[in-house]
Amino acid sequence: MKTIDELLAEGVAGKRVFVRADLNVPLDGTTITDDGRIRAVQPTIAKLAEAGARVIVASHLGRPAGAPDPAFSLAPAAARLGELLGADVAFATDTVGTSAQETVAGLADGQVAVIENLRFNAGETSKDDAERGAFADRLAQLADVYVGDGFGAVHRKHASVYDLPARLPHAAGHLIATEVGVLKKLTDEVKSPYVVVLGGAKVSDKLAVIDQLLGKADRILIGGGMAYTFLKAQGHEVGISLLQEDQIPTVTEYMQRAEKNGIELVLPVDILASGEFPDLKNKAPADFITVDADKIPSDKEGLDIGPKTRELFASKIADAETVFWNGPLGVFEHPDYAGGTKAVAQALLDSPGFTVVGGGDSAAAVRILGFDENAFGHISTGGGASLEYLEGKTLPGLAALED
Repeated sequence: MKTIDELLAEGVAGKRVFVRADLNVPLDGTTITDDGRIRAVQPTIAKLAEAGARVIVASHLGRPAGAPDPAFSLAPAAARLGELLGADVAFATDTVGTSAQETVAGLADGQVAVIENLRFNAGETSKDDAERGAFADRLAQLADVYVGDGFGAVHRKHASVYDLPARLPHAAGHLIATEVGVLKKLTDEVKSPYVVVLGGAKVSDKLAVIDQLLGKADRILIGGGMAYTFLKAQGHEVGISLLQEDQIPTVTEYMQRAEKNGIELVLPVDILASGEFPDLKNKAPADFITVDADKIPSDKEGLDIGPKTRELFASKIADAETVFWNGPLGVFEHPDYAGGTKAVAQALLDSPGFTVVGGGDSAAAVRILGFDENAFGHISTGGGASLEYLEGKTLPGLAALED
C-alpha cells in the first residue's frame, strides 16, 4: 500500500488529487455538532495543498436515497474545512455534473474544493457492479490521482471507496495509515492484559467481534443496551429494556465459551432504570431508580450502568496494557444517564496502557462529555470499520489501496 509520503515524494504539484474523505459529521440543521472527522482528515488535505496539488475532497453524509437532498448537503462540512485550513474552499453543488467539472477546472495549484454528497448519485452505493463502475468512471475524469483517507467508509464496497482506486494511481492518506497501525496493535501486536469494553444498543452489532475477541481478549466488559440480552440469557428480568431475544442462544454460547477459555466476561451488577425514556432535546431531570442488575422491575427500562458497575468496570481496566472501547454504556446524551460512559472514559484515561476509542458514538461521547481527545491513545473515526477489521473481515476500501 503506497503511502501519501511516497506520493508526495513523487511530486503532486499541478495534479488533480481526489481525496476520499469521511466528512459524515452530525448536523443540527446546518450546524455541525461534532467536527472530529473533518479535523482527522485535515492534515492529509493540508499536506497535499502545500505541495501544490489541486485537491478535490469527496465524501458521503447520512443516507440520502440516491438523489439530492438539502438535509444531507456537504456545504457545512466544506465551510468548516475551510476554517480549519485557513483558506477558501470551493464547493461544487453536484458530484460529477457541470458544477463539479467547472469547480475542479477552476482550481489553481494548492487550492481545495469539496464536491457534493456522493450518495446523491445512486451509483455510489449500488450493488450492481456496472452501475457503480459507471459512476466511478465519471469521478475518475475529475482527477489524476486518488488518495483514500475516509477510514469510516473503507468497509463499504462503494464506487468512491472500492471502484475508483482501480481507475487512478492511488495511495493511502495519513488517517488510514494511522488507523490501520492502531488496529494491528489490537489484533497482531496485542499487549496483555487486553481489556475490551463494548456498549451500544444492539448486541447483534457486536456478536461477530465478540466471537473473535473470545480468542484474544483477557476481559470483555458488556454495557449499554446490549447488556440486557446477556442478563436475560442468565435468567434475569430485564423489564422493558432493549432486548434481542433471538440472540439469547448465541449470547449463552459465548458466555459458556468465555468461561471455558478463562476469559472474564463482565456484566453490569446494578442499573439506572426508569419507566420512560428521557427527553434528549430539553434534557429535563429524569425520574429513575438504581437497582441491582438482576432486579429490574418489569415496568422499567435500563438506561445506564449503576455506580457499583462503574467502579467494577474501572477496576477491570486499571491494570490493562491494551484497552479497546466501542459503544456508550448508557443514554449519554442525557446528563442523568451519562455517568456510566463518563466513568469508562475516565478509566481509560487513568489506565497506563494503550487506549483506543472505537469511533462512532463512543468518539462523539468523549467530545460531548468534555474529555481531552489527545489524552487517549487513539480515537478512531470509523466505528463500523474498526469492528469489521477486528472481526477479521477484508475491508474493500483497504483492499482497493493495495498495489
